[in-house]
Amino acid sequence: MANSNEFGTGTGITRRAFLKASTLTASAALTSTLGLTRRAYAGGSDIIRVGMIGCGGRCAGAAAQALTADSGARLVAMCDIFLERIHEKRAVLKEQRGEQVAVDEDHCFTGFEGYKHVIASSDVVLIANAAKFHPLHAMTAIEAGKHVFVEKPHGIDPAGVKLMQKAADLAKQKGLCLVSGLHSRYHTGYAETVQRIHDGAIGDVIAIEEDFLRGPYGIIPRREGLTELQWQCSTQYHFRWLSGDDVIQSLVHNLDRASWVMGNKVPVKCHGLGGRSSMTDPIYGDVFDHHSVVYEFDNGVPIYAFCRTTDGCHNDYSSIVLGSKGKADIMGCRIWGETNWRWSDRCDPYQREHDVLFAAIRSGKPVNNGDYMVPSTLIAIMGQISCYTGKEVTREQISQSDFHYPPRPEDCRDDMEPPSKPDATGSYPVPRPGFTKMI
Repeated sequence: MANSNEFGTGTGITRRAFLKASTLTASAALTSTLGLTRRAYAGGSDIIRVGMIGCGGRCAGAAAQALTADSGARLVAMCDIFLERIHEKRAVLKEQRGEQVAVDEDHCFTGFEGYKHVIASSDVVLIANAAKFHPLHAMTAIEAGKHVFVEKPHGIDPAGVKLMQKAADLAKQKGLCLVSGLHSRYHTGYAETVQRIHDGAIGDVIAIEEDFLRGPYGIIPRREGLTELQWQCSTQYHFRWLSGDDVIQSLVHNLDRASWVMGNKVPVKCHGLGGRSSMTDPIYGDVFDHHSVVYEFDNGVPIYAFCRTTDGCHNDYSSIVLGSKGKADIMGCRIWGETNWRWSDRCDPYQREHDVLFAAIRSGKPVNNGDYMVPSTLIAIMGQISCYTGKEVTREQISQSDFHYPPRPEDCRDDMEPPSKPDATGSYPVPRPGFTKMI
């Protein structure tokens, strides 16, 4: 679990800190009281049953943070494609949180259908598996009356983000919590920086630059004995049908911060460039290794957005806002120009997500992040599709499209053939800008 000291002020915030450890203030996050009581949980006790969908590092981190947030929380169910990963994370969490981890063997579920059993066993569901499944699993949990924490991104295609919007709307109707893994909104320093931008500290916003530049992410050697489907699921970030690629998977954090600055708006259009330059071996799957996207809001303000997963290059993770009277570095929590200011406190936004979530559950005042998690995901999907197709993509096109990466999440089966298959050299086909059509 992340140390909160990793989330201090200044440009010294590292990529490691952001990938390891996730703002709205609690008062802004909580909505009207609906009179939920503790008797709603675990047969009238103070226990809140927590389930994990996905047993990678991010969901394990979320589980540790959930158990830290509420002493009455008990982890009771886990699912993953791989049983050994369930056992591994259960042992790690047991060492960290002791008796709060109460997952017996009968509540360790494998395969694509395992999420249904976790939902049935839990009061709160933590979703941090392959992003393809986030909307379906969130909707299923909310339909079943369960509170949800769901990691970003909140869909990888137009069909998925539409389903997530329906899930957010349903959660509001049912008085259930829906908390997003877009952790920037839970960083108090970022929140104060954005508020100062809104208050005019840098004048009118002229342009925004967003960078997420680093080496290849999550490289996993292929183990002997795995089927093609199992291997792709074990290295999900490198296959489009599972992760949606890097604009959606990683740059979405930056685009969420840019949208925040602009009042949670979605740009009217974008055009993007992308491809594979050097990360071309079969282990890198069928995703691009670089993307550049230029967005434009309805008032003409542009976002210049870049992400890259290539070794041996300049790295940067930043969100810079240029104004008529100065500049703001959101991740550095500072402003300079006519106004000079810097935030000097510390915050662990990953822990704070769960602190807010469990406080909302206990108080009966549900928190729902749908007003920004869906628009920010939509922005990322716009940019990714523009990079793949080489075409300008508009907000209206994405909003009207029902495109999805096949197969549909609900149609995935443990014995199916994966939609991406290697050629004779072992390499996987990638989109061809100018030729690939999606919407």
